[in-house]
Amino acid sequence: MSDSRTQDKAAIAAVLTASYKAWEAGDAEGMAADYTADATAIMTGSLRDSREVIRASMAFAFAGPLKDTSTYNKQIGLRFVGRDAAIVVSESGILFPGQTEVPDARKVNATWVFEERDGRWLIAAYHNSPALTPGQ
Repeated sequence: MSDSRTQDKAAIAAVLTASYKAWEAGDAEGMAADYTADATAIMTGSLRDSREVIRASMAFAFAGPLKDTSTYNKQIGLRFVGRDAAIVVSESGILFPGQTEVPDARKVNATWVFEERDGRWLIAAYHNSPALTPGQ
């Protein structure tokens, strides 16, 4: 593995960490900061088709149903697609106030598509779907 890939992995990890911290702070602006302007986010029942729509929907959620929440995130894999794209797969879930673990029924598998633009790794697309627990 070349040194640039090590640096790229670290840069991608930093973007994910910043996103998780922004969520925990209820900071929609900070959460959307590392998305491309034309990013898409697909979650159950919704398509958010730009950084601004993602920011606005997260601001709404942080003011209401996701107020004071944080996230659980476990990276399952990262692979590069050419020189300027990467795919991260993770297991994630929302931790509501007072929770220390996400119930299996609320965990999701997520796919993050990253693109390097002007030397900066940004989130170009995000998608999640419910994770099935063993035996389902």
